[in-house]
Amino acid sequence: MRQQNYKIVSVLFWLLQYCDKYTILILIFLKSITYTNICNFAQIIARIKRYIMKKKRLLPFFLIVATAFVGCEQNKQMTDNPLLLAYDTPFNVPPFDKIKDEHFKPAFEEALKVHNLEIDTIINNSEDPSFANTIVALENAGKLLGNVSTVFYNLNQANTNDSIKAIAKELVPIMSAHNDEISLNAKLFERVKAVWSKKSSLGLDSEDNKLLEETYKSFVRAGVNLKDADKEKLKKINSELSSLTLQFGQNLMTESKAFELVVDSASQLEGLSEALKSAAAEDAKAKGKEGKWVFTLQNPSIMPFLQYAKNRELRKQIWEAYQTQGNHDDATDNKENLRKISNLRLAKAKLLGYASHAAFVLEESMAENPANVYALLNKLWTPALNKAKGEAADINKEIKAEGGNFEVAPYDWRYYTEIIRKKRFALNEDEIKPYFSLPTVREGAFAVANKLYGLTFVALNNVPVYQKDVEVYEVKDKDGSHLGILYADFFPRESKRSGAWMTSYRNQSKTEGKRNAPVISIVCNFTKPVGDQPALLTFDEASTLFHEFGHALHGLLSNVKYKSLAGTSVSRDFVELPSQIMENWAADPQVLKEYAKHYKTKEAIPDSLIAKMEKAGTFDQGFATVEYLAASLLDMNYHATTSPITGDINDFEKGAMKKIGLIDAIIPRYRSTYFQHIFASGYSAGYYAYIWSEVLDSDAFAAFKEKSLYDQPTADSFRRNILEKGNTGDPAQMYKTFRGADPDPKYLLIKRGLN
Repeated sequence: MRQQNYKIVSVLFWLLQYCDKYTILILIFLKSITYTNICNFAQIIARIKRYIMKKKRLLPFFLIVATAFVGCEQNKQMTDNPLLLAYDTPFNVPPFDKIKDEHFKPAFEEALKVHNLEIDTIINNSEDPSFANTIVALENAGKLLGNVSTVFYNLNQANTNDSIKAIAKELVPIMSAHNDEISLNAKLFERVKAVWSKKSSLGLDSEDNKLLEETYKSFVRAGVNLKDADKEKLKKINSELSSLTLQFGQNLMTESKAFELVVDSASQLEGLSEALKSAAAEDAKAKGKEGKWVFTLQNPSIMPFLQYAKNRELRKQIWEAYQTQGNHDDATDNKENLRKISNLRLAKAKLLGYASHAAFVLEESMAENPANVYALLNKLWTPALNKAKGEAADINKEIKAEGGNFEVAPYDWRYYTEIIRKKRFALNEDEIKPYFSLPTVREGAFAVANKLYGLTFVALNNVPVYQKDVEVYEVKDKDGSHLGILYADFFPRESKRSGAWMTSYRNQSKTEGKRNAPVISIVCNFTKPVGDQPALLTFDEASTLFHEFGHALHGLLSNVKYKSLAGTSVSRDFVELPSQIMENWAADPQVLKEYAKHYKTKEAIPDSLIAKMEKAGTFDQGFATVEYLAASLLDMNYHATTSPITGDINDFEKGAMKKIGLIDAIIPRYRSTYFQHIFASGYSAGYYAYIWSEVLDSDAFAAFKEKSLYDQPTADSFRRNILEKGNTGDPAQMYKTFRGADPDPKYLLIKRGLN
């Protein structure tokens, strides 16, 4: 309310330039009798302001009254829109229980108007540009639009439907145009530039300087200095890119949802666990196919199927569906979409003065340029490929030993790898899973955060959620103070996209020195519970939970002034450090003994099983590293190119993989037509970031191992210099301050067995 009143007062000061005191008193009177629970005063002011600017004369009394009450009448419906009201919920979280699909369009319309008014107020401020009235004002503008947007776009990923998808499509050109109107506004930039030009004399602290720098750069990189004709070209490109990337993701969700592998006979399920068969039977029943088994392209279904199903033909069938997503020359085909996306990104980069999209993106990363990315990927490629070739040879020996007369194919790899794992290490995934029930893994992650940072997590039942399975926790700091809210959405459903991610409903910030607590969410697609049995996770899924929880800690522990610099608002090749370092604790023998408990007996995982897991730790790492590096190099092929992509997309991908010598038995982790990270998310020219950050996380975890897993000075330093800092400093320097040195790549090579 304080911020809202400030905005109204600022506009009234503007009006004083044109209106006498009696006119202002009338407006204030109208506000007092109509604003409360009836109308949006800011909209009335905006109407009057536009009229004054157009006519340059005082408004007659009757016109003020008429305008005001027309605005009130139009806004009566707004009072019933929970997205436009102050959140009357515990911890001011979004009121999911009150939000309906029909609320989004009017909420966006109103929020866009308010944001435009806020921007106009900054532009037309008669005072000289200052850090407060321009840079901070820009930072604070758009709060309502931000609230509406975060709820809408997060639901579009985690719990969408046809109505939300349609609204998303309709919003694409509107939001693109709105953002361009701000970032390409010459008058607004003149104020920003004026503050930037005198930065050395402003006496700003480091965070203020960083906000000023990021604000200035954001305008320049957006194209504000382009000629008007080029700005129009850029606007068109931005609008097309917004539509195409949205369509790419929606096509994948549609296709993934549509596919079902229906199995009629139990004899075809040989090798599958009882838990997987039960889950498939439940899915079949829910889809009206009782007595059958349904397998889907969601990871908890397809991956164990490929790992355990003895029926090679069925493995091939589900694999072909998976690796040809978006590649069927039909309504959901993504080949032309991704070609246009790649070429438009290149055109935009060249318009802005860069040789390639990768050059544009990487300028703001730790890697700095494409050459440094290629240097890292190529350094790892040869040892990883050699290791993978050795693994393929072992698999072919196993196939022949079983009487097979074929070479290993991609849909064979996981199945035969599991057979070899059992023989070589006496290790069975089904032997491991009972120790990794979702509740024990979740509590294990919480316990690690408690021992490192003193955090506690209190389950909440009085907070609205967008889906019944979503869990909510209040996060408290070591002194018991409120730190933030954590949502956890663990299970797959047709309304959720695939994968796992962390997101935010409210970034951390400070108002007059007081910390505004963040609202963070982690979203996953884990194996569902079956009957009375809890969800039993694979160890990979357990690692994923720790990974996303690491991102959540980055958001929750953030302690900066400005929301745009908070938490995970860092470069892609630094953002994975807080997430990936948590995976090290998930796999450490000491920590496993602390959290991996049998869901029935509650006994800790035995030392003998931990020893087997350790011995198998680098098993199949050639495959894992090669499929990842291949995808990273494919990303760079699309985005480091300096000329448009013309020919067939499948041929382009084959050529890129042939160039690096990828063996036929392995495909990139994501093929082009379903590479959502780079064509529908924010990882274009950035998929390399996981391995870049792994150099950091392996080295950072070594800092703990050199002392102890929960060494408090080391944990305090990591929290203070990495997790709390957000984007308030240079990431390389932040890391060096924590570690006392640059990261040593040797720990990554040891971890992956590539040394």
